[in-house]
Amino acid sequence: MKFWRFLKYEMPYLYLCGACFLLTVAVFGIDPQNSWNWDNFLYALALTLLLMTGFLLYRYQKNVQVSRHLDDEEVEPLSLEAEVCRESIRQLRIKHIRSLNEIQDKQKETYDFIISWFHEIKTPIAVLRLMQQTEINPRSLEEELSRIEHYVDQALYYAKLDSFNKDYEIVNCNLEQLSKEAVKNHSKTFIAKKIGIQLKVEPTIVQSDSKWLLFILNQLITNSLKYTGDHGLISITTRITPLEKLLIIRDNGIGIDSKDLPRIFNRGFTGTNGRTFVKSTGMGLYLAQELSKKLGHYITCESAAGRYSEFTVHFPKNHDPHLSMLQQNIKKTH
Repeated sequence: MKFWRFLKYEMPYLYLCGACFLLTVAVFGIDPQNSWNWDNFLYALALTLLLMTGFLLYRYQKNVQVSRHLDDEEVEPLSLEAEVCRESIRQLRIKHIRSLNEIQDKQKETYDFIISWFHEIKTPIAVLRLMQQTEINPRSLEEELSRIEHYVDQALYYAKLDSFNKDYEIVNCNLEQLSKEAVKNHSKTFIAKKIGIQLKVEPTIVQSDSKWLLFILNQLITNSLKYTGDHGLISITTRITPLEKLLIIRDNGIGIDSKDLPRIFNRGFTGTNGRTFVKSTGMGLYLAQELSKKLGHYITCESAAGRYSEFTVHFPKNHDPHLSMLQQNIKKTH
């Protein structure tokens, strides 16, 4: 630390000392009973300068010491401002460490998902290669291609999750139309497993992104089809309450164990069903919930093991995702 730079920040002390000295001189100078003595004045000035020099040297030494040990919390700060700055730096470091931990956790989760995805995608590819050596069954071929498309869609939407705000458009969406389209996308699976479908969806308008909302519905229907046995039944209905609009997807499949129910929307969670009945990456419901939240919706689930599972997509009436999107864009421009 340069001494002259140090003096720049110590000028208030110099001004205060000079003002005190001049004030003392003025008090004695205007007193008519006191005779002015230049020797005493110069002596007092010399003592003041000596005291100020010693004080500045002490302060300079302390500043140099503190500057060399900024990371040592045992070194006392020299001012209230320094104490506040130290606390601010400490909070920033804590925040930085937390951010690094979050990034590392996210990288690990992404790595785990990629490894799991590779293992899952290898199965239908292996089946297709086996078909090359035997007689190709068109139905089996279609099923394996559909599985590959499903896994690719999951990976694509997972990759877009962090950049969601750059790739969505809030419009009026008709739940009846989207539900029919989602069922149509899975028609071959419905037919293959002889699963019945009940559509009781009224023309209901909600504000959302049609592409992302369709992906959410596809994930929920895929989940129901996966855990519903042959000759089962899946129903899709709508309901309107004073506070929200609801889209309900219910199946009479194997249900969800009560201990697994609170965790089904966690990233990578497969639960008892995912480990016992069907291989699963544990990403479908996680992606559906995360995308729903970003759109201003959310998903809940009720289930009884061995009886049914019921997923409900909630569209709150008091939340306007289009307005939220506009407000976010305004903040970014400013």
